[in-house]
Amino acid sequence: MQNTIKWGMIGCGDVTEVKSGPAFSKVPGSKLVAVMSRNPDKAEDYARRHQVSKWYSNTQELIDDPEVNAIYIATPPLSHEELTIAALKAGKSVYVEKPMAVNADSGKRMVEAAAAYKGKLTIAHYRREQPVFKKIKALIDERAIGDVKLVTLTYLQPSLTEKELADPKIQWRLDPAIAGGGLFHDIAPHQLDLMLYFFGPIEKAAGISANQGGLYLADDLVTGMLKFKNNVFFNGTWCFDMPEGAQKDLCILTGSAGTLTFPVFGPGKIELTVKGVTEVFDFDALQHVQEPMIGATVRYFSNEGLNPCIGEDGLTVMEIIDQFTKK
Repeated sequence: MQNTIKWGMIGCGDVTEVKSGPAFSKVPGSKLVAVMSRNPDKAEDYARRHQVSKWYSNTQELIDDPEVNAIYIATPPLSHEELTIAALKAGKSVYVEKPMAVNADSGKRMVEAAAAYKGKLTIAHYRREQPVFKKIKALIDERAIGDVKLVTLTYLQPSLTEKELADPKIQWRLDPAIAGGGLFHDIAPHQLDLMLYFFGPIEKAAGISANQGGLYLADDLVTGMLKFKNNVFFNGTWCFDMPEGAQKDLCILTGSAGTLTFPVFGPGKIELTVKGVTEVFDFDALQHVQEPMIGATVRYFSNEGLNPCIGEDGLTVMEIIDQFTKK
C-alpha cells in the first residue's frame, strides 16, 4: 500500500466512539492522527482516551494540518456541505457520514466540488461493505431466488419517550434544519443505499409522509416506492410513532424462484427460501461496524481500489429521500 492515510476527524460524537473512530487506526495503511470538536475539553478527552496525538477546536486548523491527508466528517448533516467543500478545496480526501447532506441540492454541490477540485469523496454508507450484505448481493447476482420482482421493507419503531425527546443527542436528529428531517433521514439512508447497491439505478420514485404523532417538527411516517431500471419494484414503510412492542425491521426480496428475508439493523441473519426449503446464514456482529468500509475507503484513497460509495450514490439517496418526503 502507498503512503499511510492519516486521518483528521471532525466531530467526536457517539458514532465515533465504537462504530468508526477506533477502526481508522486498525485498518492497514491507516491512522487517526487528529480529532476536532468545537468543545476543546471534549476534543482533548477523546484524543486522550483513543490515543490520538493531536486535537483541535477549530475545523480549518485541522483541515490545514499538513500531516492530515484525509478528513472524516462526523458532524450533524447541516455542516456536511461546508466542511466537505473546505476539505476538498484544501486537497484532502473526504469520507463523510450519512446522510451526506440535509437535502439533494446540498449533496449536489458536494459532488460538484469533488469534480471541481479533482478530489476523492466517499459516503459512509458502510453496510454495503459488511459481510452479511455482501452475501445478500452475491445471492442476488447468483440468481439464488431467480429474478427479483419485489422488495418489501418495513421499519417500525415505538414513539420516543419524554426522556428521549429531552436528550440533546436525539434532539438534533429531530430538527429538520439540522438533520434534514427526523428519524427517517437518520435511518433510511442505510436501507435506500443498500437498494442501490443491490439493484442499481432507479427509474422512478414516489412517496408520501406525515407527522402523525406531533411530538416534534419532522415527519414520523414515510412510505415510498421505487422502480429500478432493471424492473425491480420497491415498497418501503417507515413509522416512528408505533406502540411499544410493535417494532419491526424486515426486508423481503421476492423473486421468481424464492425469497430472501433479513433485517437491516438487527442481527446478521439471512433466510433463503426456495421451493419451501429455508437455508439460514448467520453472521457475527462486528466490533466496529464501519471497519470494512473504512478499509475499502483507505484502499481507494491509496489508489489501490475503487470508491466503495461514490458521491453520486449518496446524492441519489438524498434525491429519493426528498421525493418521499416532499409536500
